[in-house]
Amino acid sequence: EVQLVESGGDLVQAGGSLILSCEAKGIAVDEHNIAWFRQAPGKEREGISYIRSSGGTSFYTDSVKGRFTISRDNVKNMVYLQMNSLKPEDTAVYYCARSTYLSGSMYWRRPNLYDRWGQGTQVTVSS
Repeated sequence: EVQLVESGGDLVQAGGSLILSCEAKGIAVDEHNIAWFRQAPGKEREGISYIRSSGGTSFYTDSVKGRFTISRDNVKNMVYLQMNSLKPEDTAVYYCARSTYLSGSMYWRRPNLYDRWGQGTQVTVSS
């Protein structure tokens, strides 16, 4: 059974940093396309970062470029999201997700292309 388990969410002050972790069970992270999404209250789920299985190429939505970094550890079978210079508008529940449908990177922001999701971890950034 495929499972994704997020951890690392916390309450942090603006300007601070957090590292989110996504533990993959039942799959090898380097063989699958993995993304981080977030969802704030009253808003749609937003794709913020994506790492391709092939080559490990990474992508970011504009609002987090230069502040967030996605990475993976193939030995630990984990995917991470390093978040720096956090802002109050980064407050959301963060999810990692796996896609078996994406063959490239054009549509990585679309939640409906992901078939496995974690339970989410709450990130709250205070001003």
